[in-house]
Amino acid sequence: MQRRLLPVSLLLTLMIFLTGCGKQHKEFGKNAGDYQTVRLVMTANGTDKGIEVLTARRFVKLVYEASGGSVNIEFYPNDEMTGGNTNEAVRSLSEGAVDLGAYVSGTLSMLDPRLEVATIPWSFSSYKEARRIIDDTGGKYYEKILSEYGLVYLGSTHNAMRQLSSNRNPVRTPIDLRGMRIRVLGGEVYRRFFSALGAVPVPLSWSELNIAIRQNYIEGQENGFFLMNSGRLNEIQKYMTVWNYLYENYLFVANRKTFDQLEPKTQKLLRDKMHEACEWSRDYLEAEEKKLRVQFAEDGLEIIDLTPEELELFRERVRPLREQLKAKYGEEACRAFRIDMEKDYGEDDDK
Repeated sequence: MQRRLLPVSLLLTLMIFLTGCGKQHKEFGKNAGDYQTVRLVMTANGTDKGIEVLTARRFVKLVYEASGGSVNIEFYPNDEMTGGNTNEAVRSLSEGAVDLGAYVSGTLSMLDPRLEVATIPWSFSSYKEARRIIDDTGGKYYEKILSEYGLVYLGSTHNAMRQLSSNRNPVRTPIDLRGMRIRVLGGEVYRRFFSALGAVPVPLSWSELNIAIRQNYIEGQENGFFLMNSGRLNEIQKYMTVWNYLYENYLFVANRKTFDQLEPKTQKLLRDKMHEACEWSRDYLEAEEKKLRVQFAEDGLEIIDLTPEELELFRERVRPLREQLKAKYGEEACRAFRIDMEKDYGEDDDK
């Protein structure tokens, strides 16, 4: 793959930022104690309340403590190093201007669309199922694809099993969605999914969503319990349909050239502590969502659990879309995430 030069604006941003802070990026020194002295830089898109930021901060702390302070990771959320430009941040990560990063799979799909395969609607029925598959064949697939773009896959944590909330009416059948203005992310899967169900998908930034609902420009939105709570959307929506229609996750990656310069022991340290941090954040988010479900109901949000028969009506309507997406991402990708295959894991219940 031809190596692209970083934009001058990005280089200047990095030089000014790092010089101004008096810190050196990607610093390798002599061994101090059990580990080599290393200073690395990590970036993420989310805010302080985001699960990927909580995970990253825990990872940084675990690495620092386990290495006795020898491995020091400077972490910058909100894509601070690229002035909030997420696409530029992903490119700088791939090209080595930044050492480590945490981004949702849909964002990393700018490098390769196949990274978005796990977002095919109803690929997973629960968090438990997603964890098992991603930690097995799914993670190996991420590792293979990311390696083609100069990145090392280190781990994955939940973003959300995405649900639906609305103000116009409860949603139990596809006809209940007809003409409803639903805020969605900008990705293809989200737009096509709600269009197939007769709704009107409206791409809108997260920062604009709360006011758009209050002004009745947006009638519904789709997010998990955790994100809904962070945006206090449960306070301005009347109904919530729990249908686990889509799973999305954050991927934690390292730049390959940086990673290869580390001693094997340091590489193992990063892998081990990332696994530990991701397991912690998965458990944390799942536990928080169970609490939030109870809280939302107590606060007056009407929570609707679809029966298997009701859920099948939705699945049938989007079956053509699922087939198209499976063809787009390819057989290898679908097999890695066991999409439409018997999973042999028994019953999962995240409620």
